[in-house]
Amino acid sequence: MSQHLKPPVPFSPDVETIPDDEAETITELNETMGKIRQTTFENSGHAMRSVHAKSHGYLVGEMTIEPGLAAEFAQGLFAGTGTHPVLMRFSTNPGDILDDKVSVPRGLAIKVLDVNGPQLSGQGTTQNFVLANGPAFTVPTPKKFLQNLKLLAKTTDKGEGAKIALSATLQAVEKVVEAFGGKSGTLVSLGGHAETNVLGESYFSQVPLRFGDYIAKLSVVPISNGLTALTDAKVDLKDKPDGLRQALVDFFAANGGQWAVKVQLCRDLESMPIEDASAEWTEDDSPYVTVATISVQAQAAWTEARATAVDDGMLFSPWRGLVAHQPLGGVMRSRKSVYEKSAEFRAARNGRPVEEPTSLMGLPI
Repeated sequence: MSQHLKPPVPFSPDVETIPDDEAETITELNETMGKIRQTTFENSGHAMRSVHAKSHGYLVGEMTIEPGLAAEFAQGLFAGTGTHPVLMRFSTNPGDILDDKVSVPRGLAIKVLDVNGPQLSGQGTTQNFVLANGPAFTVPTPKKFLQNLKLLAKTTDKGEGAKIALSATLQAVEKVVEAFGGKSGTLVSLGGHAETNVLGESYFSQVPLRFGDYIAKLSVVPISNGLTALTDAKVDLKDKPDGLRQALVDFFAANGGQWAVKVQLCRDLESMPIEDASAEWTEDDSPYVTVATISVQAQAAWTEARATAVDDGMLFSPWRGLVAHQPLGGVMRSRKSVYEKSAEFRAARNGRPVEEPTSLMGLPI
């Protein structure tokens, strides 16, 4: 570790600053998310997530903790050694099921099993990580996210053709922005994401969580040759509404893959804030360090049976996990009730309980 780095900031409850009106904002978030869920349910007859409704694939593998980690990285889940079963769910972020040519940011949710220690929810033995393919969240606060969400909610299950056309335009504009060394999170979030393979992406928690005695952000980065070759690799989506899923399925039908799980410790609360979710923590202040490796063998990455089991029967929430990895900051706090209410809605409408798995052995193929 470089000598110039500041020591990690110790975790304490007072690193969070909760606005007086946050409860009201979260109530409105729940109401708006509920409208999205209700709209897609009425139109499809099936209850889905309010966000990240469309899955592209599910992978079963194992996570191996790095041996000999320095004390500041050997925290929480990563304080132990050995391997844990993992389930990975790849998705894109709208609450309605869209043609992949509406190209938006990608998500990766991970469920780690056989985890020991006090749980935030008081149940289960899992650790959930919810990630997206950008180092920071698109907006700083839950209130700002609510403003954007209200606008998006009005377009749910409407005008897919117009969304495809808009996405193509936004992708072209984003190419120009990036040609001049920039990147617009707003353009990307609205449909300007390049039509690239989800497997070549690096994924980030974007917002902080407790890391045992400290505070951190987390990333999952492809490291095996087959996966790194897919970084920025374009996927042909012409007449392929589920082309991203097909690309993922085709790859894992014949190949395995590996990802590094990396941690970035908070070393300065001013340059690495807790409550501004849009602030990117730079690696100059604190580099990402590998704490584990996820390995996946060749497998059937998507089937209708597995989709039903995972999308209807499971909740991926950062609040399902260890007390040692408590989510931090306004965006994370807002996710607690929002994700739980989404799961309750799906369970009630689909007639299937949403539970934390104790094993992946019975997961349908």
